[in-house]
Amino acid sequence: MSTVLYVTAHPLAVGDSHSMTVGQQFIETYSKAHPTDEIVHLNLYKADIPQLDEDVLTGWNQLKGGQSLEQLSAGSQAKVTRLNELVDQFLAADKIVIVNPVWNFLFPPVLKAYIDAICIPGKTVKYTPQGIFGLATDKKLLHIQASGSVLTKTGLEFSHQYLSAVANFMGIPSIEVIYIEGTGSRDQAPLIKEKAIQQAFELAARF
Repeated sequence: MSTVLYVTAHPLAVGDSHSMTVGQQFIETYSKAHPTDEIVHLNLYKADIPQLDEDVLTGWNQLKGGQSLEQLSAGSQAKVTRLNELVDQFLAADKIVIVNPVWNFLFPPVLKAYIDAICIPGKTVKYTPQGIFGLATDKKLLHIQASGSVLTKTGLEFSHQYLSAVANFMGIPSIEVIYIEGTGSRDQAPLIKEKAIQQAFELAARF
């Protein structure tokens, strides 16, 4: 049995979002193809995702200096504890599916906050004198992304490139993507979405 962490970074529900609709179709098809697998949904817009602020950085430095979690301020304790929960949840998953729209050439800020929460030295990456090594080598990642423009043909696709770089940084060996591009053209949007759904159906069987 595998655990799938389904991470959604869109404020709208299925039916109101192209990426969320395709993501839901993937998850439903995956569940039928892998009935014993566990799917954990993490909605970043409804979850507590601490930013790396003064509380967090101060708390981390104090822990490195030998203080216990109980010795930190209440704010640092709460945020550091939550960040530990998020990275542990990520590490417990065998497969990760990330769904997002593209806004102004990049994914929503809440996804960047989540990435900062899981790229943790000693957990998902390791710094050594020989270099940086990813520790999430037992995972695979699927990225489902919608954009109003066709960014992959313009050199302006930064969102998946960045997510791929982060996944490689953490050592994830398998990274796949479903692009839902050009949905800003209303007459073409239904066909574009349907093509992406077909990709989702095919990928769900073997992911």
